[in-house]
Amino acid sequence: MKKMIVASFMFAACLSANDIEEGKKIFTTKKIGNCLSCHNIKGHKINQPGSLGPTLSGLKYWPEDALFKKIYDATATNPISPMPPFGANKLLTDKQIHQLVAFLKTID
Repeated sequence: MKKMIVASFMFAACLSANDIEEGKKIFTTKKIGNCLSCHNIKGHKINQPGSLGPTLSGLKYWPEDALFKKIYDATATNPISPMPPFGANKLLTDKQIHQLVAFLKTID
């Protein structure tokens, strides 16, 4: 798994503004990422955000690889995390996770 994740980070350098928009779609679309079912974004007007997960803020300061790993499998660092392991369970592809990370990196 380590080789796949390292190679996956190299892909992140190829992301574009369109990828940020795709990441926003993943975050807000119920049939894809559905992140809004658990998270709110500080300072954003979002219709009916969830409250199970933390309100997201300051993510632009997080390293991309840390965000990727958290989305890929949050239970790797927190075994009791209620967050689904989106990458490990193949709910999202590596590319979709990178697009989501690109969007999350825009959050103050």
